[in-house]
Amino acid sequence: MTNNTFWGYRRENGRVGIRNHVVILPLDDLSNSSCEAVANNIKGTLALPHHYGRLQFGEDLELHFRTLIGTGANPNVAAVVVIGIEPGWTQRVVDGIAKTGKPVQGFSIEGNGDINTIAAASRVAKDYLQQASELRREECSLGELWVSHKCGESDTTSGIGSNPTVGNFVDKTDAMGVTNCFGETSEITGAEHLCKERAISPEVGEKWYATWKAYMDDVIEPNKTSDLSESQPTKGNIAGGLTTIEEKALGNLQKIGKTTKYIDVLTPAEEPVKGPGLYFMDTSSAAAECVTLQAAAGFVVHTFPTGQGNIIGNPIEPVIKLTANPKTVRTMGEHVDLDVSGILRREMNMDEAGDALLDIVIRTCNGRLTAAEALGHREFVMTKLYRSA
Repeated sequence: MTNNTFWGYRRENGRVGIRNHVVILPLDDLSNSSCEAVANNIKGTLALPHHYGRLQFGEDLELHFRTLIGTGANPNVAAVVVIGIEPGWTQRVVDGIAKTGKPVQGFSIEGNGDINTIAAASRVAKDYLQQASELRREECSLGELWVSHKCGESDTTSGIGSNPTVGNFVDKTDAMGVTNCFGETSEITGAEHLCKERAISPEVGEKWYATWKAYMDDVIEPNKTSDLSESQPTKGNIAGGLTTIEEKALGNLQKIGKTTKYIDVLTPAEEPVKGPGLYFMDTSSAAAECVTLQAAAGFVVHTFPTGQGNIIGNPIEPVIKLTANPKTVRTMGEHVDLDVSGILRREMNMDEAGDALLDIVIRTCNGRLTAAEALGHREFVMTKLYRSA
């Protein structure tokens, strides 16, 4: 194997995953307990409980389906069992996942009850798990890799250390044909003019600016009470020396590198279709929501630079933590996959840090568990746009 390849699972639709999960997926909040019971019966399967799915409508409902279908369709998933309270919406999720060609079957609780549903779903889950256990990794080009990026609990070391490390990674892997993605719409406030200029064309830049302005006009302004204090920046950001959203935004944008231009703007959980390159996704800056949406869009590994120390994980997309803060390395070392604090001590330059991140990404793709995986962090948080009917 060279530095331009990794070992992954090639799925029926040609996409490549780096994990091999059999997911027990609830359509709605009512079906969580049944899914967890199936996962308890069939060891090695993965239930993904969540809080929504009843009386949602309009774009909120479309996002719900897009997220669930995208989660099941993610290349890190080998097979899916879907359980819902009723058959109609359950089948819609099944049909969406089935387009990938992977094994998927749905079960509805109405007219059957929990016990019968759990028994029938458990039998299918067992077969799927045994089938998945026989799948083998194959050598794949780095150009087949999809990587998402988000920062969290940022501080002064983020903008000068860990975030530019991700930027160096993005510049290098963009040239290799990797598909990268960043998001956090509200967190670019104060640097929106700079982000707009990083689009591949004026049209894409205008699309990005319209997305950012809609977030400001439709979400932030109508609902804020005074300002975004304690949210943007967070208390952790402020403790780490970031006193304004503008400071935070300028550090955030370091994650997209110096030369790479983004080629399209995605709605939440939307799969990119314009080929390899850097994409922006319209997301919340909340870590679990953002990573859940990026995983639902098909991204298979995530880099997460942190300053003060964030412990986020995801059940299907491995989250790689890196930090340039030596205190965080000392006090929260069990959460850190890559220590780039040598940048601050001038023991490591940015090129070396980017190479180190590429190395840990490839090792993770080849099967190395991230700290979040080893510690059991499986934060799966659906984004909800507005109140249900």
